[in-house]
Amino acid sequence: MEVIDHPSANFNDRRLPVSMIVLHYTETKDCEQALRVLCDASSPHPVSAHWLIDRDGKAYRLVDESKRAWHAGVSHWDGIDDCNSASIGIELVNDGEEDFPPPQMESLAALCAEIKGRHAIRHIVGHSDIAPGRKRDPGPRFPMDWLLARLSAS
Repeated sequence: MEVIDHPSANFNDRRLPVSMIVLHYTETKDCEQALRVLCDASSPHPVSAHWLIDRDGKAYRLVDESKRAWHAGVSHWDGIDDCNSASIGIELVNDGEEDFPPPQMESLAALCAEIKGRHAIRHIVGHSDIAPGRKRDPGPRFPMDWLLARLSAS
């Protein structure tokens, strides 16, 4: 997996230990556009994630995992109301209308395995799981069963 550092200024300090990975899609097929959005500190509503994975499998490190990226918004999971503080956010370049390409999924599986080695991960969830009714990503086309099986086999 090729990793490219592309720092975002959109982060602050964590208030909780990392216990989950939250998966998202970007709502665009354009990686450059996604990078602009995730790194734009001048936006009235700045957002970010720790990682962005392009369709070709390249992974962009946007926010250091020791920091709190701004990807989960209003959310709740397993008694946690500040999911941003307790999670690593991974954005996948995808508009939500098509399948996730194999190179992207292979990089995601490798990255999740690495993250699990660095943190006490208890849950891997979609944005829709932690913000039901408000968010739908990573969507019905996302192969969560494949990812979880792949991670349990490694």
